[in-house]
Amino acid sequence: MLETVVQAVINGLLIGGIYALVSIGVTLIFGVVKIVNFAQGEFVMIGMYISYFLATYFGIDPLLSLAISMPVLFVIGVGLQHFLIRRVLGLGDMPQIFLTFALSLLLMNVALLLFTANYRTLHTSYSDLALHFAGLYVPVAKLVAFILAMVLSGILRVFLHSTDMGKAMRAAAQKPEVAMLMGINPDRVFCVATGVSLALAGAAGSLLMPFYPASPTAGQVFVLMAFVAVVLGTLGNIKGALIASLMMGIAESLGIQFVGADSGLIVVFAMLLLTLAFRPNGVAGGSAR
Repeated sequence: MLETVVQAVINGLLIGGIYALVSIGVTLIFGVVKIVNFAQGEFVMIGMYISYFLATYFGIDPLLSLAISMPVLFVIGVGLQHFLIRRVLGLGDMPQIFLTFALSLLLMNVALLLFTANYRTLHTSYSDLALHFAGLYVPVAKLVAFILAMVLSGILRVFLHSTDMGKAMRAAAQKPEVAMLMGINPDRVFCVATGVSLALAGAAGSLLMPFYPASPTAGQVFVLMAFVAVVLGTLGNIKGALIASLMMGIAESLGIQFVGADSGLIVVFAMLLLTLAFRPNGVAGGSAR
């Protein structure tokens, strides 16, 4: 029994690392730009297809394709912020919601048109490898994805706390009016924040490819989990989103193991309801960081 629980926790942590990358991207753009990006899952999907085609036509390993998918998504994010999102800032919540929701539908249907609904999979040299110790099973592909996800999360934390642009983003997230008075260019900060957010989505897509099939709808479950993590971890709080994502991964895995194969999301949403009922400000207590 204990071995089964530990195995479920390990499985949950490994997938929770991917949830963390997506949810951190969502909470970053919300915390800085103050917009909810419903299209974040579609950018995960774009990252998956970038890695798939790079591996298929050029033989580039999905993990190495991070060096391409992240810059490509960063540039897309900067362009998206400059040409679309900034035009609806200050117009209220509804135009912002409609913009990102329409973008989500557009990207999904363009992907369906270009790539069809067929699943695309990659088989790497480590896709079937696993570590075995003390009766536990740890897939190498998921372990590497988790480690890289945590490394990227750590790099983002260092960026936010140790660089001038990172500090400007934190200032814009906490006190935007004061940040402007201190000479911070909000348009530049918002472009970088959106670019970093989408780069994290692209990274999540690349990390998923060795063990998860790409399809036009592949990002939907990840953006759904990301929004739950953002609420659980406190809106705009990156550390809270990371912790909540790992908790959700564990809860989902335990639900699948002990309740039923289709019960993972049920357990996660039960967590969300309980959190909203007893700690509505989230596990991190309510501040954007």
